[in-house]
Amino acid sequence: MIIKTAHAKRYLGLRIAATFIDYGIYFLLFFVYIRVFGGQTDEGVYQVNGLLALPVVLFWFLYFVVLEAYNQATPGHDLMRLVVVKPDGEKPGVVDTLKRRILDPIDIFIYGIPAMIAICNTQNFKDWAICLRTLLLSKKLI
Repeated sequence: MIIKTAHAKRYLGLRIAATFIDYGIYFLLFFVYIRVFGGQTDEGVYQVNGLLALPVVLFWFLYFVVLEAYNQATPGHDLMRLVVVKPDGEKPGVVDTLKRRILDPIDIFIYGIPAMIAICNTQNFKDWAICLRTLLLSKKLI
């Protein structure tokens, strides 16, 4: 893969939009699945148990990990024209992508806005993805 420029930009707005799109799709399908296949508890809450909970985790793995490793982008990233690459320009593998995605809850819920502000306000804005040897680039750079 040939990258036109060596420096990575933050693409903060595009990253946030891609995250909202991806998790919006995931949680919408998650909600529909639980309503269709789940049982209602005494409190009126729907839930899935046992083997019926497996597709929820399996879909997360296929949607976020496998799709990003295969396509270099999830549908949200595709819509925002972002791709995930290793620093050498190669596609990330399933293990690289799994590491990125396991850290998503920490990135989103624990750090969230303060992390985004820090990423924008520092000269060296390396975040989890760079620590895990992946970069997020615009498709225009490739």
